Amino acid sequence: MINESKIIKMIDDAKNSNKCKFKQAVEIIIVFKDVDAKKGFTIKDIIQLPNKKDNPSSICVFASGEMGLKANNAKADNVIDANQLSELSSDKKKIKKFINKYDFFLADTKLMPIIGKNLGQFLGPRGKMPTPIPFNASIESILSKFQSSIRIKTSGSSALSCKIGNENMPNEELASNAFTIINAVEKKLPNGDKNIKKILVKTTMGEVIQ
Repeated sequence: MINESKIIKMIDDAKNSNKCKFKQAVEIIIVFKDVDAKKGFTIKDIIQLPNKKDNPSSICVFASGEMGLKANNAKADNVIDANQLSELSSDKKKIKKFINKYDFFLADTKLMPIIGKNLGQFLGPRGKMPTPIPFNASIESILSKFQSSIRIKTSGSSALSCKIGNENMPNEELASNAFTIINAVEKKLPNGDKNIKKILVKTTMGEVIQ
């Protein structure tokens, strides 16, 4: 299996393959073998990365009252209360645009039935149903966890691509993020790392490095 020094070298080569004026994302691509994507093989998971990206994942919180206030104070990207939720539910075009704007959704458990009824048909297929916030939980801690998390999904493909950070992050931190994802994926595979054919690294506009 790929080792740390090898993936650090791949990350460095990927960074140097194409210099751009904008900050590029760094991605890993995991190619599978001996699994059949056409026969139901799929991987869906949320993984917390050990090293935070420069652009944290965007999070919207469905909450009213005290929990809504705490979410605002914790600097959630957006907080939607019960009244706003009802207004949003009446416009399908607005719903789709709204859902695409955020990486993750969290919700007060009291609002989950309303969310499921009014937004479930839009959130469910995108794998974005809100994570319930337990009573008296630390919203700051939950937000911090999801801000440093990514969502992975194979979508019926024999390969998985996901961001591990940005090119201005140290190679060692990017490698640590990469191995966190690789280890999580291995646990989802029938035969672990034996089902991984190869691992590739690239930046947004750069060459694929293997």
